Amino acid sequence: MVQSNFIYRFAKLIFGLAIYGAGLGMMVHAGIGIPPWDVLAQGLSLQTSITFGQATIAVSLLVMLFWIPLKVKPGIGSVLNAILVGLFADLTMPLLPDFELYWQNFTLFVLGMLIISFATGLYISCGFGKGPRDGLMMGLAKRFNKPLWITRTSVEIIVVIIGFLLGGQVREGTLLFAISIGYLNQLAMRLFGLTDKSGRV
Repeated sequence: MVQSNFIYRFAKLIFGLAIYGAGLGMMVHAGIGIPPWDVLAQGLSLQTSITFGQATIAVSLLVMLFWIPLKVKPGIGSVLNAILVGLFADLTMPLLPDFELYWQNFTLFVLGMLIISFATGLYISCGFGKGPRDGLMMGLAKRFNKPLWITRTSVEIIVVIIGFLLGGQVREGTLLFAISIGYLNQLAMRLFGLTDKSGRV
């Protein structure tokens, strides 16, 4: 029974990270902006001699340092998040059609954002650990006893501003993600029983 439960949770983790990556791929493919943390990585890359990929890793590691005072513990899900999300994003993008109309790309971006929100709640509910940004979000919400959407939105806006000042590209999709993802994540977390009705962890 214990083994079958582990297999079920692990399979759910992989599925959650797979659709998370697919959602990210949809957003990037839409071409109307990248998520705030990618803007930060892009800006960091422009101001240094490191690549975008290296900057993304550096930002993730830096974020995880903030886990220490917040007492957020990493797990196998944290490691798999770093590996599989990008992999499934790369696998998804070649399968997507190239839309010519703006509303089609906008719809693709929003759909990707909704998928990411659902996937976040799904993979975290497995209990195998959180990705760097999700761990920071939940750690801050718990530490300051604030609804999830407040901490996530605040962090995303700060990250956008820093990324923009470093030279990262900010577009309408970036801003939409920054102001929407916190509330969408809170809804997903509540769906999977990870927050109370007020959105607190």
